[in-house]
Amino acid sequence: MDLKDLNVLITGGGGTGVGAGICEALANFGATMVINDLDVDKAKAAAEKYPNAIAVGADIGKGEEVARMFEEIKEKVGPVNGLVNNAGVGLSRFAHEASEEEFDHLYDIDIRAVWQVSKFFVNQLLANKMTGNIVNVSSVHAHATQPRYALYCSAKSAVQGLTKGMAYELGRFNIRCNAIGPGLVKAEQNYDLIKTWADDPHQWEADFINDQQVIPKNIFPVDCGNTVAFLLSDFSAAITGQTIYIDAGTTVMIHNRGFIEGR
Repeated sequence: MDLKDLNVLITGGGGTGVGAGICEALANFGATMVINDLDVDKAKAAAEKYPNAIAVGADIGKGEEVARMFEEIKEKVGPVNGLVNNAGVGLSRFAHEASEEEFDHLYDIDIRAVWQVSKFFVNQLLANKMTGNIVNVSSVHAHATQPRYALYCSAKSAVQGLTKGMAYELGRFNIRCNAIGPGLVKAEQNYDLIKTWADDPHQWEADFINDQQVIPKNIFPVDCGNTVAFLLSDFSAAITGQTIYIDAGTTVMIHNRGFIEGR
């Protein structure tokens, strides 16, 4: 794949995990990247790793900052024709125990920001008579979930609903919109979440991989990034409104291995 014709905005790309894997893959395929993060220093540190990347800081939960961000991008690289809505926050909390503040923070980043950034992205495409692609980062939790994740599941389900709806609305402009649904990705920030229900998060991770995945192997951030690159490329020109799960087969299992094998 050759993505040298793409200027891609990646939200939340300054951290580790999926965002870092997306940046790694897009750099490998030659895209010019605009790396956004709430902490501009993190965005700058990420951009310095790649030859064709710039950093922009913005709180994408706030509409005025999204507008300012797109003005800054316009001045630095011109219009962008690829968008990866990667920025997101997790929440491991029983729905009946969560606070309004936790709910609002989750939805402000995981769905409101996705809509706001997509809105500005699409309007700058239309103003410049350009085509482009959106890839949203959802989760396997939009397919099936677990205790303490009801609100997170609802937010990521909303991302997939927005993906399908915008794909339909934007198809006449030859603008595509798809999503990825990562499973258990090897990333340090996941261990803090796993600690909310497991005493040994590393052992829990190993048990999950061996019992809850069709392919018993680690999923790395760049695996997600390679799928994003495909969805941004012309190789996926007839694909829109879809979610591809990068989960080593978790979502296709009706029973875990232990149940099938009588363990």
